Amino acid sequence: MTPSDSKILVWDAPVRTFHWLLALCFAGAYLSAESESWRLLHVTLGYTMGGLIAFRLVWGVLGTRYARFGSFVRSPSAVRSYVKGMVAGRPAHYIGHNPAGAVAIVLMLLVGAAIVASGYAVYNELGGDWLEEVHEVVGNAMLVLVGVHLAGVAVASVLHRENLPRAMVTGFKQGKPSQGIARAWWSVALALALAVAAFWYLQWRDAPQPEVQAQDGAQPSSAPQ
Repeated sequence: MTPSDSKILVWDAPVRTFHWLLALCFAGAYLSAESESWRLLHVTLGYTMGGLIAFRLVWGVLGTRYARFGSFVRSPSAVRSYVKGMVAGRPAHYIGHNPAGAVAIVLMLLVGAAIVASGYAVYNELGGDWLEEVHEVVGNAMLVLVGVHLAGVAVASVLHRENLPRAMVTGFKQGKPSQGIARAWWSVALALALAVAAFWYLQWRDAPQPEVQAQDGAQPSSAPQ
């Protein structure tokens, strides 16, 4: 930081909305994976992950400055240089994603897509037991990536003396005024959130009703309408 630095907007609202919705969906899907009674929740969150990843790919091309892949996906040599700087305790500072964080983001998008694809195939019985194994493996791989990502965020926050998780909530970091983005694009974030809410509503509205156990020898009946 320099005396000329001030609070600037770095992360637009769609990026932040995507980030926290994806975290919520993966956590919920992972925790509900082994329970048959929570299968609808697991499937709904998995499909939501797929939609969120598709949105992020589009926003990575059309979005604001630091949301675009072209602004943070860098060469292997740049990643090595950044990691060496972290090990030495003097990493280069980036306003947007740093090179190591960019690798984690790309890998999480790819693994997330593999989770959704394999889950869809398992749910629709498009393959054998091996697909279930693939789905479980990529799910655990995502968990590892999330752990590495969180550790990297913690280390970078300490070394750069800035609260990176808070920046992903507020959208603001310290930098020169010319480095900030002009708009937060709340309209796109709201549209994304409403699309997710509408999908969840439709999933639960159309879900099959559980049967109620018969009493006094009566035949089982469906749940009350």
